[in-house]
Amino acid sequence: MGQFLNVEKERLSTWKQTTPYLGENARDPGVYRRRPRLFCLPKHCAEENLYHGIRLSVLGYFVAFGIKWHDGRRCKCSNHLCDSMVSCVNFLFPFADKPEALAALLRPIFPSLKRVMPMEDSGLWLALEWIGLENYLGELKRGDRERTRGANFTSFDAAVRFEDTSGRTQIALIEWKYTESYGRTSKAEGKSGARRQAVYRDFFEAANGPIDASKVPDYLDLFYEPFYQMMRQQLLAHEMEKHRELGAEVVTVVHICPARNTDFQRITSPNLAPLGDSATGMWKSLLRKPERFVEVHTEDLLRSFDVSAFPALVDWHNYIEGRYQF
Repeated sequence: MGQFLNVEKERLSTWKQTTPYLGENARDPGVYRRRPRLFCLPKHCAEENLYHGIRLSVLGYFVAFGIKWHDGRRCKCSNHLCDSMVSCVNFLFPFADKPEALAALLRPIFPSLKRVMPMEDSGLWLALEWIGLENYLGELKRGDRERTRGANFTSFDAAVRFEDTSGRTQIALIEWKYTESYGRTSKAEGKSGARRQAVYRDFFEAANGPIDASKVPDYLDLFYEPFYQMMRQQLLAHEMEKHRELGAEVVTVVHICPARNTDFQRITSPNLAPLGDSATGMWKSLLRKPERFVEVHTEDLLRSFDVSAFPALVDWHNYIEGRYQF
């Protein structure tokens, strides 16, 4: 358990008792993993974990696209106030029906962004839990009828398609972190680990792949989180670009994480530790095209957005600043 997570648990326990954005019934301790927790909402109030301005629409979106909530039950989101998926949805989904505001939010990351474009037939301008249009990485197992968004397959928390000033179509694939930290446990062990190795090895070793295998001491060194996830996501982004998914000529992984969550930046893979000082910095150094991986701090993303230009988002902005004070 990371120090940043502990700090957020304590802070949000206090926020829960004082914020006007929760009802009185939501202020009681919530059961999580069979124990009452001050930093969780009661199960029957789980939907109050979502900003009220998006609550109904995002719950409907998850149902419509068959997306599974992490730690959720019966089509409800997690009741844990530190949940990363909830954090991502609270931050990004208010922009889903506001293309100009979404463009303004992302333009500091992509200065050439001209206009955002739809990712899917939802009437919205961003997609959640994107897994690609095709099973590019061959992740379907025997017995699987179809892929699911939000569980069991490589996915991104959000995806945005846009046209740049040169007329090219680009896709930004967003991986959202909040309080995550990881230990030194390999995902390559056992039968399931052997299967994982087999699924991604050819993509890792490909001469035109996104990862420079010559810089990695051993393929199995990438099977420690968060590098196992980073590898799979970078491979998926590369395949989407290679196949020109939705007309995209450039597909970029955008990694968003609080600067204060230094626990996440520990290099968990023993043989990769000498290669860098931070997880994201080290990962970028392994790529053939480092520009296809962009690191953004959550604080900077919010700070750079001029909410005064979008009055409809002022209440959301106040909510975010109060809840996620880091």
